[in-house]
Amino acid sequence: MRSLLLFVVFCFVAESFACTNFLITNGASTSGANYIFYANDGAYSPAFPVHKGGLYTKTDSVKVVSWPNKKEGFIPKAKEEYHTIGYHINEFNVTIGETTFGGREELHNTNEFLEYWHLMELGLQRSKTAREMIKVITSLVEEYGYGSEGESFSIADPNEAWILEMIGKGANEKGAIWVAVKVPDGYVSAHANHARIGKIDFKDKKNVMYAKDVVSFAKKKSYYNPKTDGTFSFCDTYDPANPAKLRYTEMRVWDFFRRVAPSQNFTADYARGDKSAERYPLWIKPDEKLSLQDIMDLSRSHYDGTAWDMEKGFKAGPHGNPNRSRPLTFTVDETEASWERPISTPLTAYAFIAELKGDDTKTESTMWLGLDNTYTNIYMPFNASVNSIPESYSNANFNEFSWESMWWVFNFVGNYVNLRYSDMIEDVKAKQTEVQTNIINDYRALEEEQTSNNNVTRANNFTEFGNQNAEALLKEWTQLSHHLIVKYNDGLVRDADNRPKQKGYSNDFYRKAIADDEERVLPVWEKESENKEPRNY
Repeated sequence: MRSLLLFVVFCFVAESFACTNFLITNGASTSGANYIFYANDGAYSPAFPVHKGGLYTKTDSVKVVSWPNKKEGFIPKAKEEYHTIGYHINEFNVTIGETTFGGREELHNTNEFLEYWHLMELGLQRSKTAREMIKVITSLVEEYGYGSEGESFSIADPNEAWILEMIGKGANEKGAIWVAVKVPDGYVSAHANHARIGKIDFKDKKNVMYAKDVVSFAKKKSYYNPKTDGTFSFCDTYDPANPAKLRYTEMRVWDFFRRVAPSQNFTADYARGDKSAERYPLWIKPDEKLSLQDIMDLSRSHYDGTAWDMEKGFKAGPHGNPNRSRPLTFTVDETEASWERPISTPLTAYAFIAELKGDDTKTESTMWLGLDNTYTNIYMPFNASVNSIPESYSNANFNEFSWESMWWVFNFVGNYVNLRYSDMIEDVKAKQTEVQTNIINDYRALEEEQTSNNNVTRANNFTEFGNQNAEALLKEWTQLSHHLIVKYNDGLVRDADNRPKQKGYSNDFYRKAIADDEERVLPVWEKESENKEPRNY
């Protein structure tokens, strides 16, 4: 029997080179759980199929198709496959996220059919731990090849969190070059479209794994010369940096680090392209342990309160809009420049926070799933055992708007606020806080109720919770959409009594308007003396 991988390949048609990951280990979280945050950025509408798992024979295989070259291949199914949600979490509380770093273009082998999203899905279906998943993924590329660009993966279970970085060998060689390192307990890490593993401790077999030719291949390709280059560094060798790339990628890492560890005084120099600046460490110890709510807050940022605050200045327009039209890098009058790339962006198709706890006997982990821009979304919890994801989370047609689609409704709000961002975002954030708090509290109560239930009962109850709350959330956010349309109609703003008022612009914008065109200043007439005889006209 042959089957096709369920994940829809067109999900990665646009802007796949644009994701963000955080890793928070047990000792760095208030709950004692491991967490991974993942934002998947791309111009598409996502879907989240549930793979039921099962037992298979030696004759069963899965058909794999690459994009955009549509290379096809077949891989034998595992003797046993596990229950998964999309390509992100499975019944054994294992999760995975990714960011594409690209790396050396000549190492992208477009002749191979096995892409990184296939590896994520296959790995989840075949792994009970994070370590096992790394071995599954790297064994698959060794046997069947690797058809994607350079990729950073976040892989975790309730006990460990790992970063795996991988890049192909070019058109003439099968397989991949890779290295994986375990994030120490009590620490946090992040990656955002740039390889971040530098020096490799080849002696630490417990916390480091790597391809046997990770260094020799670099020597063969003349990427690395130990006599002139010093200690081998994976990221320097396979993903050399430049100012444009650093600003696009490492600014997000800096933003995460500076907020979780303000005492360490990380500067933005490296991310801004200062060639002499020190690279950020792969992981850091946060000043305080992080809660689920903290991680949600960290996923929502426009560099608020920094010199690059995207809601301030000329770039934000009259209403403090942080959202920039693509492309972010542009050339004008032979000068290359760029807008900032924040963690929160309208092009996020979806994001999740995987909360990892439990063991291989009980599914206790949760995928907190949010659609569209993290700044304006809601994270809905789905226990990793659920039988299905609500239809409203997977029914979006990218080419046709629908009020029945959760993705489209969140997308509408995320776009509509651009009309008068500084005012509308206050309405959205207030509603976001209210709804998110209620969902978290209700879900925690349900978790408490399920502690003594068997796995089947738990799965059914968590599935029903998701269905009911998704329906309620769809209605809530649709009502918010209608509220924004009415309250901010025709450039006016309705007050608490629903009366339209003129609010205009900020004084800062008025000053810019006058500086742009001083003819806007009205002439001042000289006042006539009160004792002066009236003129006869």
